[in-house]
Amino acid sequence: MKYYIIAGEASGDLHGSNLIKELVKLDLQPTIRAWGGDLMKKAGAEIVKHYRDLAFMGFTEVVMNLKTILKNISFCKQDILAFKPDVIVLIDYPGFNLRIAEFAKKNNIKVVYYISPQIWAWKENRITEIKKNVDEMLVILPFEKNFYAKHKMKVHFVGHPLIDAIQNFNKNPNFKSLHNLSPKPIIALLPGSRKQEIKKILPIMLEAAYNFTEYQILIAAAPSVEIDFYQDIVKSRSVSIIQNDTYNILNSSSAALVTSGTATLETALFGVPQVVCYKGGAISYLLAKKLIKVKYISLVNLIMDKPVVKELIQDNCNALEIQLELSKVLLNNDTISELKLEMIKLKEILGGSGASEKAANLIYSIS
Repeated sequence: MKYYIIAGEASGDLHGSNLIKELVKLDLQPTIRAWGGDLMKKAGAEIVKHYRDLAFMGFTEVVMNLKTILKNISFCKQDILAFKPDVIVLIDYPGFNLRIAEFAKKNNIKVVYYISPQIWAWKENRITEIKKNVDEMLVILPFEKNFYAKHKMKVHFVGHPLIDAIQNFNKNPNFKSLHNLSPKPIIALLPGSRKQEIKKILPIMLEAAYNFTEYQILIAAAPSVEIDFYQDIVKSRSVSIIQNDTYNILNSSSAALVTSGTATLETALFGVPQVVCYKGGAISYLLAKKLIKVKYISLVNLIMDKPVVKELIQDNCNALEIQLELSKVLLNNDTISELKLEMIKLKEILGGSGASEKAANLIYSIS
């Protein structure tokens, strides 16, 4: 069968790669063409465009790059028609993917949406076009099934693929020696995967973490961003920058400063105490504040429906506030114990393993 898969971000590349691994087990002769990254390519997809050329963050950034985005959409439509897939699998990335879903429906191509757009947070009116253009919706967050049921749309809850990704992760016992690290405990910095957010948030994270002299600082570098970009921000500070090894970093860390996104959930599932940091452009933030309806920005708090991890947003995302909260998750034993108990509950709520396998079976069966 012929599959066309579209993921526009690093997290989508991860989930897409695990999905492809399962599809390859089911389908003896799959042809997979995709928009994604190195992980999807390694899993067996032919990559049309890399997500590093697709990820634009915030309202103003999207407007500034509108010409490029529209050009990519046009190219994608032409590529789909030339490839003639049996099914299109869309992974999150709604601004782009919902346009492709509409196009595919008009051309009688089956559409599966794997990992729902966060329409429960904002743009709830998108449910109309999803119901019209998407054949099957596969969701990974437990509350999403009830959200869609409210709108009279049946969806499949498959569980969260990060459970499998982390369970299948092979720890490197020689991680510290491999990267010439000191015996000191580690504070991990996960500043995101887009250059715009890294440039804005990483300097603040560094300023806060650098005060904890008994710890060493490790930056989990995004695979799509060159090391020189980080080095220009770090300058002369004694900080290690490690690319393509985030899970070993988290597995070895005492605490982490994390930009809001999938990384907050990955950090939690490793049982690492964290402080969530987010700072966007002023205009983008003001617009988002008016439009976004949820109480929290981190997946951990959204899933648990309470403030389990501290979120420092916009003006509160400053070195002093981060330093204060980081000291709590590093040095306060009661805080640390409470966080670890909540992380156990989080795993239970997310459901068991096998999300990628369940998703692949559904996609294969309806294609």
